[in-house]
Amino acid sequence: MEALDGDLHKRHWPGEDEAYREARNTLLQAEMELERHLTAVVKLRQELPLGGPVKEDYAFAEMVDGKEVVTRLSSLFAPGKEALVLYSLMFAPDDEVPCPACTSLVDGFNGIGWHLQDRINLAIVAKSPIGRIMALAESRGWDRLRFLSSGANSYNADYGAENDEGMQIPALNVFVRRDGQIRHFYNAEKLYIDEPGHPRHVDRLWPIWNMLDLTPEGRGEDWHPKLSYYDK
Repeated sequence: MEALDGDLHKRHWPGEDEAYREARNTLLQAEMELERHLTAVVKLRQELPLGGPVKEDYAFAEMVDGKEVVTRLSSLFAPGKEALVLYSLMFAPDDEVPCPACTSLVDGFNGIGWHLQDRINLAIVAKSPIGRIMALAESRGWDRLRFLSSGANSYNADYGAENDEGMQIPALNVFVRRDGQIRHFYNAEKLYIDEPGHPRHVDRLWPIWNMLDLTPEGRGEDWHPKLSYYDK
């Protein structure tokens, strides 16, 4: 097939016709414009001024060498790494199981955890006791992430990971340590906007949705990640 006037490159696929190529060129132009816009949004995010100082040096529970210890927020910053990302897994003490969607997201984080932690500090926070969290981590094969319990502090309430009734919320927060002070930098605030459907506040971090978006069927209206696909 010869190149069309609107072609952006010379690659064509076996059996494609002009209708497909014209539609694909239109989509490709939109994809390029979207990427330029996303790049601009990233720049806006990176240029945010620092937020407020943290309310307190939160004391989390952590399991180290089989023993429960107290881990302060300040100790989560490794030397040379000023950014800390905390993702709040919806798993309260009285929940029979964790949130399946959160679990699928943490599955992905675990797969790239060693790459991320070469550059940033990263941990997963949940309200359940640390022993229960670690039992979940072992059952899921989460071996490249750091897990913390916020059961004994107000972190979840202070940083948007639970509502006034104590319901857990899948918040993602970024903190920065500069000049000896820890300050809030970013929260994925789309989570709190009342929009129809999934809030999509962490979609760019979630391979499941990005992969499904490449297909004609897309995400589907009723499909959601599950804890297991072998119990049907």
